[in-house]
Amino acid sequence: MRRNGGFIMSERTSTLIRGGTLILPQGPVAADLRIDGDKITAIGPNLPSEGCKVVEAAGKLVFPGFIDTHTHFEMNKGLPNETADDWVSGTRAALAGGTTCVLDFAESQRGCSLASALETWHGRADGRASCHYGFHMTIKDWDPRIRAELADMTAAGVTSYKIYLAYDNLRITDGQALEVVEAVAREGGIVGCHCENGDMVTEGIRAQRAAGHLTPAAHPMSRPPVVEAEAVNRWLALSEMAGYPVNVVHLSTLRGLEVIRAARARGQKCYVESCPQYFLLNEDKYLLPGFESAKFVLSPPLRKEEDCAALWQALAAGEIDTMGTDHCSFNFNGVKTLGREDFSRIPNGMPGVEHRPALMYTAGVAAGRITAADMARMLAEQPAKLFGMYPQKGVLAVGSDADLVIWNPEARWTITAAEQNQRVDYTPYEGFEAVGRPETVFLSGQVAAENGKVVLEKAGQFVHRGSAQLWR
Repeated sequence: MRRNGGFIMSERTSTLIRGGTLILPQGPVAADLRIDGDKITAIGPNLPSEGCKVVEAAGKLVFPGFIDTHTHFEMNKGLPNETADDWVSGTRAALAGGTTCVLDFAESQRGCSLASALETWHGRADGRASCHYGFHMTIKDWDPRIRAELADMTAAGVTSYKIYLAYDNLRITDGQALEVVEAVAREGGIVGCHCENGDMVTEGIRAQRAAGHLTPAAHPMSRPPVVEAEAVNRWLALSEMAGYPVNVVHLSTLRGLEVIRAARARGQKCYVESCPQYFLLNEDKYLLPGFESAKFVLSPPLRKEEDCAALWQALAAGEIDTMGTDHCSFNFNGVKTLGREDFSRIPNGMPGVEHRPALMYTAGVAAGRITAADMARMLAEQPAKLFGMYPQKGVLAVGSDADLVIWNPEARWTITAAEQNQRVDYTPYEGFEAVGRPETVFLSGQVAAENGKVVLEKAGQFVHRGSAQLWR
């Protein structure tokens, strides 16, 4: 036996996954897959089973382990608006749903170093995570001190960053954003941006409050689609001037999508992330009785049904590259209710890390909107490429890490808060009738979850990432 990070594993455990349909980059292939230790060592028909534990996968799909590109675990730690999911519960939930790696946002305090944030996030995640993990670094300050830290972050395996164009306590200037894109690109990294115009948001909130609109119904009115579209346009203009591609995170609107299409039509390279909530939910959720709508207050907000339809069309056309969750889980009771008298005080965010694969399979693959290969690309392959993990992760290939999901496409089940692994006290998908679910999840070659239950805890390891592998 040997110790790998925080857990014990056999010197040479061998597993044969037999008779499944492997979701490979070229499409579905009926084949067997062999795991030795923590690596995939063979793919092909009728592989020998001698010396292997055999897992029968007839009638099942075998996906590479899914990657969530956007989580916020243990945020606002120690404050009244702390998130419900910490690194223990959040990564358990991710793993149970088929996600074998998450990328969380490390945020330093204003005036503090990136190294201080990295140390804090390692302290929260190391030895506590049940799936693998990496960190995006949020840049709130930009000065020679922070610029000088980028090389250290690269050496530490952090090669992706995030900036904000909204929120006074987070955003940086356009000039600073331009410099960040240039400096990070020279390190081989990629910068994502929360694309909302901060001044327009501030004015939108002021106008709604002045009009006496204080319920959650005022939230989408305070930041209409133009707020996102303007910021996406500005972000891509900065990217064009810098001469390097960037990432747009949690795209929510047709207006924003049209800006991206125009830039790409001019030959500009850029990347786009969205989230399941912008495909499956719409702004009708802000008209629920009582204060129930507070559960759906997040930024960007839920949009109109035509925005949802446009995003589905874009996803099928390959215009959306990655699918995160923006998992930011505030309990409804006691935290969301901080804004009962004023919508602008409702902590913004929703849970989703556990149910993302099932949501996208049900509403996407099973509904005929996308293929299983499309799902593998946006939930595994392209996240791994964009964030410097490919082909270590994100693909079923000889030599790749044995992080994979045996998916039962015939399973029928209902999403409920009562049966979820997420620690938050609700799910925005309560009562959703799901088709398909992860039957067995392998993490580094070991069975880590079965039928929605985690059977191997705290075995997640930090992923030391390399340069962004840009393809578009």
